[in-house]
Amino acid sequence: MIADRQGQRADWRRTLRQAVRQGGEITALARRSPGLRWPALVVLCDISGSMAQYSRMILHFVHAVANRQGQGWARVHAFTFGTRLTNITRHLRQRDVDAALNAAGAEAQDWQGGTRIGHCLHLFNRDWSRRVLAQGAVVLLITDGLDRDAPESLSHEMERLHLSARRLIWLNPLLRWDGFAPRAQGIRAMLPHVDTLRAGHSIASLEALATALADPRDHGEKARLMAALH
Repeated sequence: MIADRQGQRADWRRTLRQAVRQGGEITALARRSPGLRWPALVVLCDISGSMAQYSRMILHFVHAVANRQGQGWARVHAFTFGTRLTNITRHLRQRDVDAALNAAGAEAQDWQGGTRIGHCLHLFNRDWSRRVLAQGAVVLLITDGLDRDAPESLSHEMERLHLSARRLIWLNPLLRWDGFAPRAQGIRAMLPHVDTLRAGHSIASLEALATALADPRDHGEKARLMAALH
């Protein structure tokens, strides 16, 4: 809540403080109105071998967002995953982007390795979800969806993640292809549980993402690809 002379709610604490300064006499009623509360942004970025040519570019974007807090996000939390889940939030707070990404890469031992999306989402849901999603965070999931885990397990973990988030946005570099279709089992398991699906392979696609993040009505390519599932 913030002070507001035109606010509809009385601010009794501030009214009494003012009265004490004036010898106990209440000469005016202080008022307040709800303040703007920014959501947190939680980024889950796939750094497996199939994502190698995209993950560093995308993490540059995430670093820029993390260092502009107060302009749309209360906090920015970032995790990488391949065969394990790594919290790189503290590294992205470094102002120098190269130093930040080098430190993140040194901690994430599975860089350019295999992919276990379902397993890593399970670790996030179990160990981090309540800590970083409690206030209705927006989740940005960056992966091509090419997974080695069982699709049933992946679908279950995606559903849990979706239910915990205010909004779940999937950034998939494979959408750069005009003829892209959801044929891989992992992609088919994930698709029903996201709010928005967009490409993430170029600077232009990341600029479009910035617009999508600000528009809760944006669904990207989800409807078209959902129709292709049937």
